[in-house]
Amino acid sequence: MTTPTISNQPWLNAPETRAVMDALCANGGAARFVGGCVRNALLGAPVEDIDIATPLLPDDVTRRLLAAGMQAVPTGIEHGTITAVTNKKPFEITTLRRDVSTDGRRATVSFSTDWAEDAQRRDFTMNALYADQAGQVFDLISGIADLQARRVRFIGDPARRIAEDYLRILRLFRFHAWYSKGEIDADGLTACAAARSQIKTLSGERVQKEMLKLMGAEHPIPVLRTMAASGVLGEVLPGELKFARFQRLCEIDADTFFAADGLLRLGALLGDGPQASEIAARWRLSNDDRDRLSDMLGEPTKIVPYLSILEVRRALYHFGVPRFKDWVRLKWAEDPKASNIYQWRALLALADSWVRPVFPVTGANVLAAGVPHGPLVGKVLAEVEAWWIDADFTDDPFSLAERLKAVVQATI
Repeated sequence: MTTPTISNQPWLNAPETRAVMDALCANGGAARFVGGCVRNALLGAPVEDIDIATPLLPDDVTRRLLAAGMQAVPTGIEHGTITAVTNKKPFEITTLRRDVSTDGRRATVSFSTDWAEDAQRRDFTMNALYADQAGQVFDLISGIADLQARRVRFIGDPARRIAEDYLRILRLFRFHAWYSKGEIDADGLTACAAARSQIKTLSGERVQKEMLKLMGAEHPIPVLRTMAASGVLGEVLPGELKFARFQRLCEIDADTFFAADGLLRLGALLGDGPQASEIAARWRLSNDDRDRLSDMLGEPTKIVPYLSILEVRRALYHFGVPRFKDWVRLKWAEDPKASNIYQWRALLALADSWVRPVFPVTGANVLAAGVPHGPLVGKVLAEVEAWWIDADFTDDPFSLAERLKAVVQATI
């Protein structure tokens, strides 16, 4: 069988990539691209991160990068990882390794010069593909066959691979959702189910990262149902889940070409606010993501497909575009009437085109109308603003002045 090549990849031929590889391969050095960039290139999928493996020791990598005028950032020096930065483009460079010991969360490693040894310590066969500077692919453990079959398979014994890092339980499901066709690997699934109780030993941040990526797949629902049946999903998302709403949201995304939003899909799957608060804490969500998740399940204003333009503008003014759009998409996913698609899309279009108006009455205007300094100023402003919103944000100076006058007269 002819060994494939990725020599036509734009990222491989970019000046920044060539400069990094030239620095590593000069004077007897060696380096190969590894992992996701090779896998995705062979699949014709977008390549985001470029990882490089090398037998060079980290100190040598650093010297070579600095001599070539690049930054060398010790992002994971204890594991042999240096990040090269050139023209603001990062490249993660890691020395070939062997595992000395593992505890299910992290590994103690020693450096190696053996490419096959480095490949054997990786998780899945499709992630253990290497390519040299010319784009020639090196397959040391039958990764190409699995990739062509769209099969995610552990390298060697699944139970052993999982015991090295229990995050691999979630990674099996995530990679299956993104790259596989057909049934999930039976041996891998059995091993994941057997070790599922160990998920609790993982940090919330690592669990969050894998689960949100899984939910961002085009069709994640079959994988989530398999996770539920195996008992794995209950370890990361306990409680009642809304699979029907989640599935409908994914279908709408596919039908309307909306970008998959992992956090929104998480909200669709969760049952209520308290459950969201628990997951936000367990997964160590950022403050922004925690607040967004809480807001999308709170819905303080009623969202229906036939809102009037004034009702839409009022909601947008009070709650902002992002929250309003989250509510619309979740309510759309609950709507059994397919014929309402145009109304739901119209609500989103109104939100996208909306520019928040500036309330034209100020505290100075209230003071000039005869209201003394103090809490009455805020009270008058709030009443006039409420009228202004109900008047569809009128900018008529006479109407505003008359309303301010009326409110002031009723207040003092």
